Amino acid sequence: MILPFMRKPLARVMQPTVYTNMERVVFQPATYRGMQRGINQLVGAIRPTLGPRPRVVAIDHVDYHDKTPRLLDDGGAIARLIIELPDRDADVGAMFLRDVLWRLQQQVGDGTATAAVLFQAVFQRGVHYIAAGGNARRLQTFLEQGLRDILEQLNAMVTHLSGREELARIAETVCYDPPLADMLGEIFDIVGEFGRVEIRPGRGRELEREYVEGMYWERGAVSRGMLDGDGQLRTDLEESAILISDLRIKHPQQLYPPLALVIRNNIRSLLIVVDEISDSAIGFLLSNKHPERLRVVAVKTPGHDKEQKAWALEDLAVLTGGRAFVHAAGDTFERIRPEDLGFARRAWADRYNFGIIGGKGNARQLRQHIATLRTAFERTDNPNTRNLLRERIGKLLGGSATLWVGGMTQREIDERVERAKRAATALRGALREGVLPGGGVALWSCRPGLEARARAATDPDERAAYHILAEAMAAPIRTIIANAGFDPSETLAELKRYGPGYGFDVMRERVMPIAEAGIYDPAIVTKSVAYVAITSAAQALTIDVMVHHAQPEQAPLPDLSAPKQL
Repeated sequence: MILPFMRKPLARVMQPTVYTNMERVVFQPATYRGMQRGINQLVGAIRPTLGPRPRVVAIDHVDYHDKTPRLLDDGGAIARLIIELPDRDADVGAMFLRDVLWRLQQQVGDGTATAAVLFQAVFQRGVHYIAAGGNARRLQTFLEQGLRDILEQLNAMVTHLSGREELARIAETVCYDPPLADMLGEIFDIVGEFGRVEIRPGRGRELEREYVEGMYWERGAVSRGMLDGDGQLRTDLEESAILISDLRIKHPQQLYPPLALVIRNNIRSLLIVVDEISDSAIGFLLSNKHPERLRVVAVKTPGHDKEQKAWALEDLAVLTGGRAFVHAAGDTFERIRPEDLGFARRAWADRYNFGIIGGKGNARQLRQHIATLRTAFERTDNPNTRNLLRERIGKLLGGSATLWVGGMTQREIDERVERAKRAATALRGALREGVLPGGGVALWSCRPGLEARARAATDPDERAAYHILAEAMAAPIRTIIANAGFDPSETLAELKRYGPGYGFDVMRERVMPIAEAGIYDPAIVTKSVAYVAITSAAQALTIDVMVHHAQPEQAPLPDLSAPKQL
């Protein structure tokens, strides 16, 4: 039956598949059918992983000698490992969604399974409407309009949490590992949103953490001879001067001016930061080693490229109150003055890192510099740039921690490390933008508003878009309940009776207040999931033609240099 608001199907959707010498061109309705097959296969592999009681997906190992399959419950990892489907029409749909999910995980660390389920729900219902005569382009417009309503409703639900226990609850919704979640809650309660947290494989079965005072960079001393031989191979410099540069020291004579300057000014400790230093210059420093008069340690300029090195020089200069000597500007140490040196209460260096504690730069300039970096962090959507800016802010704020993740086997350790990294990303988002009711409740709570807009709509495409979104908002919570072994229809009927503020706790197996259950999701994750899933599904609905090359290349990993706007 065709409803009154549905239009007659357009003749163009009945065009056949066309073959050429080099390409295969696919038209509607084969385009939608092929994409649906691929999307359904990918979502079918990811759907079981959604919720606190997920099932797992076994993937054959690519190594011929390793017969043990990988057991995964991470939607992003599963999508990444599905490289190509044998059905080339289906492969287009699967790879489209794969790219969406992988980008999402890189940006917010979680939410890929929810996004997959939501994407599928919007796309499937949209295809049915378009096949019955709806207009794909107008439907896309109204789906994006409905998305704005969803985001407004989600913003109204945001609350802010703090404290170790509340942060641990959020972490547990991502990693489903209470001891790991508790440790992450403690760490982020101490170091904060921008604090530097390194997550590394542990050496045993237990979780361990270490807090580092001040800030440090991954560049150690250029020679072991500069380190104290007390077993730790580390040197601490009290009330140290800092010589900041990216200069290349090829001859010992280049170091004469700064060394003479610090000796004249009775400075007893000096940390030299240079881009390169020759063996002869290192030998000069070691041969003139007099700890009772002057202790000197040389380290290399942090950063892997020119831009990162420039950032490190800028941060060090602001932090310590010194001047950066820049090779590209033609700087040398010939006319160095006392005010060009930076100072810190303590500096240290070991074989792999160097750090600064209590930098003596201008406090006002430091606050302004951090505020500038925060503004840049908020404005950029490139995940790589955001990570670098976050690290810079964390170093300047001085909060650093290292978490060693242990386990029974190497495979368990590797999986826990990945879960810890995703949970850490989610915690940063929660600290920055707050939290929303978890377990699919936040999206479910948007349904009444969407249904009201659908009833008020006079345009058929607009009304269809709001109906599609209202039904799709129930898909994540239905999946979570079903994965836990319960009947979604009965549970959602009970949830409706209780009204707003309630959710279904699958661990306690009952409907209860969200605040009491402590079920929360980072707001940035939920909003990003809604945005990415709906806009991507709406875009996929406008694909009319697929062109297959005679010899397709294997799908590469997504290019993250230009992510979609969130």
